[in-house]
Parts: sequence; C-alpha cells; structure tokens
Amino acid sequence: MKMLTRRAALTSAAAVPLFARPVRASGEPIHIGMPLALTGPLGLVGGQMRRGAELWAKQVNGKGGILGRPVKLFISDTGGDPAACVRKAQEAVERDGCHLLFGMTLSSEALAVVPKLAEWKAIFISGDNGDGRLTAESFVPNFFRPNISGPMGARAVSLYLREAPFKKFFGLGMDYAWGRNSVAVFEAEIKRAGKEFVGSVFSPTGTKDFSPYITKIRQSGADAMYFALAGDDLNGFLAQAKQYRLNERLQIMTEVVDMATVHAVGDAAIGLIGSTRYSYAIDTPANKTFVATWKAEYGTLPDNNEGDQYQSCQVLQLGIEAAGTTDIDPLRAALEKVSFDGIKGHVAMRACDHQLIQSGFILRIEKGPEGPEPKVIATFPGERTAPACRQMEYTD
Repeated sequence: MKMLTRRAALTSAAAVPLFARPVRASGEPIHIGMPLALTGPLGLVGGQMRRGAELWAKQVNGKGGILGRPVKLFISDTGGDPAACVRKAQEAVERDGCHLLFGMTLSSEALAVVPKLAEWKAIFISGDNGDGRLTAESFVPNFFRPNISGPMGARAVSLYLREAPFKKFFGLGMDYAWGRNSVAVFEAEIKRAGKEFVGSVFSPTGTKDFSPYITKIRQSGADAMYFALAGDDLNGFLAQAKQYRLNERLQIMTEVVDMATVHAVGDAAIGLIGSTRYSYAIDTPANKTFVATWKAEYGTLPDNNEGDQYQSCQVLQLGIEAAGTTDIDPLRAALEKVSFDGIKGHVAMRACDHQLIQSGFILRIEKGPEGPEPKVIATFPGERTAPACRQMEYTD
C-alpha cells in the first residue's frame, strides 16, 4: 500500500479547469449512493451537499474518471427521516451497486446507517454530519468524517470566547442528535473556561415560532448566546431575533455560519459570530481556485456545506487512487492515510477514529458593499479543535 501525502498533487482537484477537453473514461462506473434530505426543514443543507458532489463528479469525469472509471451518483431524497434514510441507503447498495456512500444530511440519519455498513460491505464518507458520537462511541471502521464535527465547531467558538469579555452564556439547539451534542460540548467548554452557562433550550426540527425561546434567552441574564440550528429553523430564528431586538441585548453566536441563511435574513445576520465548516473567505490558493470554478459553474459563491462536501469527495478520490481499487478493505486502509493541501489548507485523516484533522475558522458577518459578507477573524489549528481520539470532550 503506498502512502498518500500528495501535498501538491491535489492542491487541488479544484485547480483543474472545469471545462477542459474531456478524457473518455473506459472502465466500469464507480457507483456512489447519496441519500439526502432534499425536502423538509434541512432541504437547503441537502441541496448544498448535492451541488458539492455534482461539481466534483463533473470535474472528475471531465478528466477521465478515477482510475479510468467514470463516477456516477445515485441521489435520493430521505426527507430527513432516519428510517427512510436507512431504506434509501440499502436500496442504493443492493439495487444500484453503491458500496460507496455520501449524503445522510442529518446526524440522526447517519447514526441509523452506520451499524449497517459492515453488513452491506459499504463505506460511508460523511459530508456534514456533526454528532461527535460518530467518531466516538458509535464509531465503526467503515465510516469516515472529512467534515468538521459538532464538537470541533463548538470548541472553535469556545476557544475564541476564552479571550472575549462575555461572562454568562445561554445555549439553543435543534432537538435532535447534532443540536443536543453541540450544545452539551459548548456548555462543558464554557464551564472549563471558568465562565457561567446559565441554561439551554432545544427546539423541535421545523419550529416556526421562536418567540418562547427568545423570551427565555432574554430572561436568562446571559450576555452571549450560542446556537446550533440549520436550514429553515436557522433562518426563522435569526429573523425573529432581530424582530425582538435580541442582538441588542447580547452577542449571538453560532456553531455554523451558513451564507444561504445570511442572504435570506439580510441585515439580521450583521454582527453574527461563529465557526464555519467551510467559507469562501478562507484564504488559501486552492480555495481561490475552487471559488472561481464554482462561480463559473453556478453563478454564485460556494457555501458552507458545498465546500465541506466537495472536500469529502476529494478525500474519497485520493483514497481510491492510492488503493488502486474501490474494494472495501484496501480502500479503507488507504483512506486512513489521506493527507493533502486543499481548500481549507493542509488536512490529514486520523486513522484511529477516521476524523479529518483540519483548521477551525471563526467568522464574523459584516456589512459589505453588496450586503452582508463573512470575514475570518480567528483560525485555530486542528490539533486544538479536534477532541482526543474517539472522544467528544476536551481536557485543556
């Protein structure tokens, strides 16, 4: 097995012109199943993941595929339901011959699928799943997480806050695996920093009226709050927070800054601080090329889950190229050694729990000439943001 440390070679797949003359792939297609929440409250996130994977597949196939084999994505809609996700993933494996899987938008979907991977002889490459248990107590060898986890995002925010003047914090999360896990990690980190965590609430997925939660936050006495929300829920909360002038009472912070939400709520997002799994504002050579390629293809700038899914696709590609096959056992061994310079800088897979170690970025949303825009205000090395192997908590 050859070691994979192609620091220059894939600085980037993003650096290859998207519209170069195609090279015909001659081998059997590589089938990749992608069950996604394309409808429901997290349909926005699922749509971003789909676009990230589709751009990667188009680039790869334009260069002749991987090992001379074209990539074919089998995309289906789960509606964000874990039982439906298991069924769609099993159909992709058994009907469509997809022993490689992307997707599973919600962490609850991923947690339902991972126990089945060994039985299906399939590998799942996460593109956005945040729940820390996936690389801790629920870890299985056929699962890999190239994206930033919930604990890593919460940790980045807490590291930033150690030097901030805020003393009392409140947490708000979506009432499912990712939201609860992220708020729990944030609470532990705030207490470790010697600051006060005054309370938390959890809103059901699909919540439309956040006024009862905003009232609790206002009454808590917190001077800063942290939330783990996504999709329509995130949009609704920020719009109502501005309506109730919550941002005038305390600093609002988020685990994940999503520009689709920023654009949807406009000035309601000004001043928002949070970590990001990916941003077009990250200043690396590979990211500049990727942003230009994305804009040429879609006419927009890439967002949080689009960049993170694209990076996950690159990890799979490098693993297949190093293994020289898509057979599961040699591919798993090759994926454990993936290391390259990409859109977020240098990243490397940690073999012990299959978490990709990468920098943590903190953004602040500022008013730009054409509307709200992100600015990177802090960067933390992955060695500080990643918990110890197969852990969700931190000791320093």
